[in-house]
Amino acid sequence: MTESAIFSGGPQGMPIPTPDPHFAYVLRHADDNLVAAQRYGEWISYGPELEEDIALGNIGLDHLGQARSLLAHAASLEGRGRTENDLAMMRDERDFTNLLLIEQPNGDFAHTMARALFFDAYQVGLWQALSDSTDATLAGIAAKALKEARYHLRHSSGWLVRLGDGTEESHERSQRAVDALWPYTSEPFQPDAVDLAAAEAGLGPDPSSLESEWRSRVSAVLGEATLDVPTDPYRRHGGRSGFHSEHLGHLLTELQWVARRYPGLKW
Repeated sequence: MTESAIFSGGPQGMPIPTPDPHFAYVLRHADDNLVAAQRYGEWISYGPELEEDIALGNIGLDHLGQARSLLAHAASLEGRGRTENDLAMMRDERDFTNLLLIEQPNGDFAHTMARALFFDAYQVGLWQALSDSTDATLAGIAAKALKEARYHLRHSSGWLVRLGDGTEESHERSQRAVDALWPYTSEPFQPDAVDLAAAEAGLGPDPSSLESEWRSRVSAVLGEATLDVPTDPYRRHGGRSGFHSEHLGHLLTELQWVARRYPGLKW
């Protein structure tokens, strides 16, 4: 499927022409963080302890702030009258280009921490590279986000070590989570036409250049957690092209229903 096939829904329902790679590149990273924020928000009042409940909510707010900054920047780049809110609330599932990893359900706490470790380790490398982007606005967003991502990685790493090297049950749950999510971990490092155009323009890195450092970070944490690095070669892709798991549609229904039920509502 071409990039033009996955963007639609302009003002008054008018179709949006094929976006330029700059817009598409910023938008995909906005989508990652918007979906991450929603997943973390689902933990509020369900955390295993009060302090962790607050921590998960704050991490969700970090991702939401990153998403808003990126969505506003993407809307400005597009220049077709859509706003930050339109991009977040008025696009359909096939229009989203977030990674499959981050849309996976929370599951139990070990599952959430394994997903967080994989995503946080990726984002630390990504934001560090994007801090040198030729897009000054994107570079500024990345520099701030890098500080938050480093904290997120410490948080998810600490918990996965605590769980993996804890009781027999917490170890087994953690290993199951790592095994279940591993097939989604190669997608961030598989460049497509948008990534390659962005790299050529100096907007961001070739994603494949981030994989080695990601593997080192993740392997070190899994080793300390006494968890095995999966060897299953099966890999899942498609999120960057708008082909998602069944979970994203349910997530977007909860995220978007008020905005779609009452369009243009002012609080």
